[in-house]
Amino acid sequence: MRYVSTRGEAAPRGFEDVLLAGLAEDGGLFLPETWPVLTPEEWRALRGLPYAELSARLIHRFVGDALTLDELRALTTEAYAGFRHPAVVPLVQLGTNEFALELFHGPTLAFKDMALQLLGRLFDHVLKKRGQRITIVGATSGDTGSAAIEACRDREAVDIVILHPEGRTSEVQRRQMTTVLSPNVANIAVQGSFDDCQDLVKAMFVDAPFRDEMRLAAVNSINWARIAAQIPYYAYAALSLGAPDREVAVSVPTGNFGNVFAAWAARRMGLPIGKFLIGSNRNDILVRFLDANDMSARPVEPSLSPSMDIQVSSNFERLLFELLGRDPVATARQMKEFRSAGRMPVPDAAWREATKLFSGFTLDDPGTLAEIQRLNRDVGYLADPHTAVATAAVRTLMPDGRLPVIIAATAHPAKFPDAVERATGLRPALPPALADLFSREERFTVLPNNLGEIEARVKAHARRNSVDA
Repeated sequence: MRYVSTRGEAAPRGFEDVLLAGLAEDGGLFLPETWPVLTPEEWRALRGLPYAELSARLIHRFVGDALTLDELRALTTEAYAGFRHPAVVPLVQLGTNEFALELFHGPTLAFKDMALQLLGRLFDHVLKKRGQRITIVGATSGDTGSAAIEACRDREAVDIVILHPEGRTSEVQRRQMTTVLSPNVANIAVQGSFDDCQDLVKAMFVDAPFRDEMRLAAVNSINWARIAAQIPYYAYAALSLGAPDREVAVSVPTGNFGNVFAAWAARRMGLPIGKFLIGSNRNDILVRFLDANDMSARPVEPSLSPSMDIQVSSNFERLLFELLGRDPVATARQMKEFRSAGRMPVPDAAWREATKLFSGFTLDDPGTLAEIQRLNRDVGYLADPHTAVATAAVRTLMPDGRLPVIIAATAHPAKFPDAVERATGLRPALPPALADLFSREERFTVLPNNLGEIEARVKAHARRNSVDA
């Protein structure tokens, strides 16, 4: 299995190199050179398997000879052993044909654990084999940071630095990052938005001397291994609801487009996912694109669903590459235009192709509170603000209930207790392992949106922990 960059100027490489590289040198994102496709018989053979086994069998399609199936199975078994639900990703029925896929039973209460608990172990496996050390840098709008830190804390061959937008995460999200005092962990609160944090991370990766000196690696969903590790839970849900003999739909609260792209990848592998609903808050660039081919960035506005407070959805580049017939020159041209002008003139044919499968839905803060209240009142289900956006999208965009819909329940309600309490009068409690979170010591550095200062902090952290220091 080889991987190519969406911008075509980086040399193709294998899974291990893609795992460690994250972003391609040309600024593009890696995708499989060819997509593995399963037959209906092969999909049926996966029904009923434990989640760790299903995950290993599907992800192995993407690793080539980098790991044996037995090696990968050992990693997935270890990654998901500590999840709080025996099913790992249980389906909860919310309506006749509406099913919440609960992705928040991992250690940090969010769907990012599904990929990052495995990613941390993949890093360990590859680095031990190569005798190398890396510095992970990542940007987070709230959940990726804590999941990445939890997966990488105290690992001998990894330093990790996470950037989050100062004051723009929930308190639970922030504390889950900043109260981990392991020596290989550093947190930076950037005076700016998530998009600013994401741009800083990308800038570090395209700064070749800095990238090489620090041996940078990525945990954001720009890293293909993150996407590969998210495909299995859509397969698990679809198979549970009758696939491949029954078509399904998915509804995903979407910010950086990685989660919904993983669902699209499952379709590309042969699962009959017939419709993709994209839920958004007031930062609705993806919805405007789908409604009117308006891919234009606007200032990021804080909301009750901060993990979607994004205007630059990095993983959209992967879908764009596919919509443009895998043309790297055209993809690079489109992305460079977007970065320079803040607007992407997607060709009409590509836009229309996208609208055949994807539909967008926007929900403001009052609507989000109303949906959380409705779910609790009518169904007895307590949802976080992001999940509520996805459930509301189903009722608006698919009211006929023709297809069973998999709703990505992306975070535990206790990660957003203030919003849930405002909507329902109930304040969700943190699980026992996090019960003392608000009394733990925090450690982080506040820095301006300045690449030089950020790089200096990353370098100081990595050098302090270097075996050569």
